[in-house]
Amino acid sequence: MLKKFFTLLACVIGVELVGSISGFFAGDIPAVYAQLNKPLFSPPGSLVGTVWIILYALIGLALFLVIDSKERRSKTFAYLLFAIQLILNFIWSIIFFGASHFWIASFISLFLLISILFSIREFRRISKVAALCFIPYLAWVAFATYLSFGLAILN
Repeated sequence: MLKKFFTLLACVIGVELVGSISGFFAGDIPAVYAQLNKPLFSPPGSLVGTVWIILYALIGLALFLVIDSKERRSKTFAYLLFAIQLILNFIWSIIFFGASHFWIASFISLFLLISILFSIREFRRISKVAALCFIPYLAWVAFATYLSFGLAILN
């Protein structure tokens, strides 16, 4: 039982760290975001960070549920998809806010959205709850993709 707890903790903290490190390399995200011309329905910058903290916790929980699943089928493809979406997630902020390559970041966001869809499909075969943990992430990244393209157009 203690091993499961530490595995869960490692998954959640690990994913949260990925998000934090990405934000660190992206520079002063609030300052950049405040200066941009924003599309309709853009949330306040203070909300975005809070949402990501919750989403990263759910992403980490999903990983734990896949790891902990008693499903006998191979999990290799699920882990690969998880890694792909996490890498895309990691580089988006750096490309968008750090390098100001809005169009490139928008297409990265689109690829991230697609990789999340594939992850959900694969996770569902292993753990339905893990797949459900990715639904808010999917919804937010769909919205973020809209914002990303909107920001690219306006800036």
